[in-house]
Amino acid sequence: MPHQKVLAFVLAGGKGERLFPLTAFRSKPAVPFGGRYRIVDFVLSNLVNSQIFSIYLLVQYKSQSLIEHIRQHWVMSPIVRDHFIAVVPPQMRMGPEWFQGTADAILQNINLITQQNPRLVVVFGADHIYRMDIRQMMDFHLANNADVTVAARPVPIKEASAFGVIQTDADNRIVGFQEKPENPTPMPSDPTRAYVSMGNYIFSKDVLISALVEAQQKKHHDFGAHILPDLVKSGKLLAYDFATNTIPGTKPYEETGYWRDVGTIKALFDAHMDMLGEEPRFELNNLQWPIYPSGQKAPASKIMKAEIINSMISEGVTIKDAVIKNSVIRTGVVIEEGVVVEDSILMDNSVLKKGCHLKGVIVDKLNNIKEGSRIGFAAEDERFGLHVDPSGIRVIPRRGWRDGQ
Repeated sequence: MPHQKVLAFVLAGGKGERLFPLTAFRSKPAVPFGGRYRIVDFVLSNLVNSQIFSIYLLVQYKSQSLIEHIRQHWVMSPIVRDHFIAVVPPQMRMGPEWFQGTADAILQNINLITQQNPRLVVVFGADHIYRMDIRQMMDFHLANNADVTVAARPVPIKEASAFGVIQTDADNRIVGFQEKPENPTPMPSDPTRAYVSMGNYIFSKDVLISALVEAQQKKHHDFGAHILPDLVKSGKLLAYDFATNTIPGTKPYEETGYWRDVGTIKALFDAHMDMLGEEPRFELNNLQWPIYPSGQKAPASKIMKAEIINSMISEGVTIKDAVIKNSVIRTGVVIEEGVVVEDSILMDNSVLKKGCHLKGVIVDKLNNIKEGSRIGFAAEDERFGLHVDPSGIRVIPRRGWRDGQ
């Protein structure tokens, strides 16, 4: 594709209520993920790897943690004017309201579009774990002279009822939408699968501005519910098949078209497990399409004695004598003698005192787990401050379960 002027908006204001208590002090995109990342790092890495460097990050709820993360770890070139990641809170130019929906978030910042004057405007969410070469989607958009292109993921027809389904013709032109339908419309080319929306869009600039102005007049606030259905009649609304997107460096054993909405505790936990193993479903180690780390400056991990099986250990971890199985240990964690950690996620700078045994637990940052604690085994082991997810996963909130509490 010839170089086009592209402006990206990343919608990063989600409350993430189903991720409580991990979202008690932060927004969903700011939730830590993997050994050194936050959820937002995946969409930002996809944009930068796709050579899209003009990025506005729209924030809203509990945004300070996310703002600090961007300030510290996502500094673009100060020399090239169009290389930036700028955090934009609600400007309230049109009244005292915060963002009322995905389209309203862009409408409240329509001045940024007119100032930058791009040919294409990319609008992506910040809540998902995946790799995507967005240039391939832009090529598809331009080759088909589309007004809007929606990223679509093929899923088995039995699973499609949980999503917003996209109805297309044989040329991938969108002819309708179904919101979590009982009987999803299958793809024209495959009756066993249906297209579901990924919430990622490419707009031609003039079409987007016109649609936003019209939506404002109708008091419509959302792309999926309002703007996109209104544009169907134009015949220039297309679905881009995410399954056709190819990423250099992908390993043969990886799941094709890996994409996860980590909007629940169970989904977040499962996505962590997908990274483990000799042949993981989602391989973080891809030098040709890196997920950019948060620039940790911690020292190398120090392991005095341990049995570590199928686990991920980050920088600055100290392990004195422990057993760790099927777990992710983030930066700065201290694990003392006699500790057993199974099927768990330990977030930054937590301390596990002697003799602790954790199984199926997510420990948020800055916790101090008391000596001899057993968590994840029986109801009588649960104590004040412990959240039990419907999936059975225990979550210890940030600064919860501390000595003396």
